[in-house]
Amino acid sequence: MELRQLRYFVEVAEREHISEAAEHLHVAQSAISRQIANLEDELGTPLFERVGRNVKLTPIGKTFLEHTITALKAIDFAAKQVEEYLDPAKGSIKIGFPTSLASYVLPTVISAFKREYPDLQFQLRQGSYRFLIDAVKNRELNLAFLGPLPPKDESIQSTILFTENIAALLPANHPLAKRESIQLAELRNDLFVLFPDGYILHKVAMDACRAAGFLPNVISEGEDLDALKGLVAAGIGVSLLPESSLYDSAARFTIKVPIESPTIPRTVGIISPVNREIAPSEIIFLDFVKNFFSRLSQFQ
Repeated sequence: MELRQLRYFVEVAEREHISEAAEHLHVAQSAISRQIANLEDELGTPLFERVGRNVKLTPIGKTFLEHTITALKAIDFAAKQVEEYLDPAKGSIKIGFPTSLASYVLPTVISAFKREYPDLQFQLRQGSYRFLIDAVKNRELNLAFLGPLPPKDESIQSTILFTENIAALLPANHPLAKRESIQLAELRNDLFVLFPDGYILHKVAMDACRAAGFLPNVISEGEDLDALKGLVAAGIGVSLLPESSLYDSAARFTIKVPIESPTIPRTVGIISPVNREIAPSEIIFLDFVKNFFSRLSQFQ
């Protein structure tokens, strides 16, 4: 069984078409067909069945695909580790992040890191809270920034970098905009603009409002911070957002107001796998991030 056969098999399985797989791989269609046939002979069972001009995985083919993808990821990761062992300062770091950390935290950390390690490259993947957790578990990512950090999980190592509060973002002409702080209950009669249901910051906002004794009237939703800030700036409603997302990029015609009660803290940190090693370049970055925020906390 050869790596080439396995990669051909995965490509055909994902595209369900041998000629399309051949075109994508820049290989003759006959070469792919021959290698798939050799693989099936070695395994002693068909992996595909023909359906018109397409091919579909057999039931055992689906099982084999799942394990093949896992094996190829492990092999690719092992090759990367060898490469980075030879020169860890010239590796590539693949890291995930949520939209709430994209405007300030992520660029602040990466720009500081690049000053010390200019030859290390980044592959950045934005994703939802649940996606990032699953990606670290499933080997798609080894590192991901998150806020808040997930509950205790035996397969994930969580490192707290800092804790921040959720603040109210109000239109500049809001009656409470000039206050130094507010009680969340004072917004009970306002219209809210929030992340959609299923986003972690939607849950954070809803839980906070319930703790303050009311359910928010959600008039609009947005899937990224800029959309929510724009809705607030337009006077559509108020929002509840992390302080770090408002440091340098609070929209025009909006005011950030701290919430005195109830306080709405969230931990911000980085997660990594417990049950497998991470690449040397990723270890360098993880250590840098821990030290970076440790130094920041000493000046606060």
